[in-house]
Amino acid sequence: MRDVGVRPLVNERVEILHNGAHLDLAGVEDLAGAEYGRGPDLGKALGGRDLSRPVVLLAHQPVFADEAARHGVDLQLSGHTHGGQMFPLTAITELVNPVGSGLGRVDDTQVYVTNGAGFFGPPVRVGAPADITLLELRSPLPG
Repeated sequence: MRDVGVRPLVNERVEILHNGAHLDLAGVEDLAGAEYGRGPDLGKALGGRDLSRPVVLLAHQPVFADEAARHGVDLQLSGHTHGGQMFPLTAITELVNPVGSGLGRVDDTQVYVTNGAGFFGPPVRVGAPADITLLELRSPLPG
């Protein structure tokens, strides 16, 4: 990623300033990295931040949303599930994740999970179309 100019956020955050509005964008390691000593560390990623600014968290697995909610994250963006790809995986995906596909909520944290453009295992999708999501974040209207 770095070779093509993309900066991964590895248990860290950056402040984004656009048209006078501030936003913290944070990213954490995947949960699967914990067994290799490279797991997510929200304390490191969010520590010392200005709590008056909204924070968007990039976390590969939607099951991390419970932890994100405990840390006051406003929006978590995830993938991992591929929307379940096909039955019965769609049902299992919905059972083990707080949000399996699309927009949902865990406590006060909104969670968006993209189905992604790829697949896991067999190259088949039934009822879980591939997608590439374009998000537009806007400041809330006053009042």
